Amino acid sequence: MITMEMVKELRERTGAGVLDCKKALTEKNGDLEKAVEYLREKGLAAAAKKAGRISAEGIVEAYIHGGGRIGVLLELNCETDFVAKTPAFKELARDIALQIAASSPEFVQREDVPENILEKEREILKIQALNEGKPEKVVKKMVEGRIEKYFKEVCLLEQPFIKDPEIAVKDLIVGKISKIGENIKVRRFVRYEVGEGLQKKEENFAEEVMSQLNK
Repeated sequence: MITMEMVKELRERTGAGVLDCKKALTEKNGDLEKAVEYLREKGLAAAAKKAGRISAEGIVEAYIHGGGRIGVLLELNCETDFVAKTPAFKELARDIALQIAASSPEFVQREDVPENILEKEREILKIQALNEGKPEKVVKKMVEGRIEKYFKEVCLLEQPFIKDPEIAVKDLIVGKISKIGENIKVRRFVRYEVGEGLQKKEENFAEEVMSQLNK
């Protein structure tokens, strides 16, 4: 049986995407060393090195949902204009824009969250834990665990990918880096929603977006 711990270890050693690591471990019956060799032979273990290269090309993807109720502009970067024009890169940009429309992230990555916001969130979570009657000695550990959950809610790269919740958006991108052969980076995005900030009835836009896809 291939476990997430095995996949995580293989990812740390090779930098390959989650799906590629799962496939390698399955192909090699859970043998970690053989899985590493498999990924290297396939050229998939180089993704981590590629991730450090400069990405100055790319596209701006626009996505409009619900007859104009939600709009997303996304800048997705790669290394060359050639890759920026490929169907695979454009599909990735579309998927990420869809993710933003459905899941409303506030930041690209965890490093973008201002420290004052994190400190305020930690204070709120600490009070919540104490109000739940948790012992003071375990509160700090609980708070950090809940901060990880917070990152998965507000940071695009940390969010579960809407089309495959078993992987995060960052894993989706790493997988594309392996296949495309260039570094890919989400530079920035903006999400608009009609009536945002005004009082209105609650709606689940993630479910609505997925229902539109399945039609």
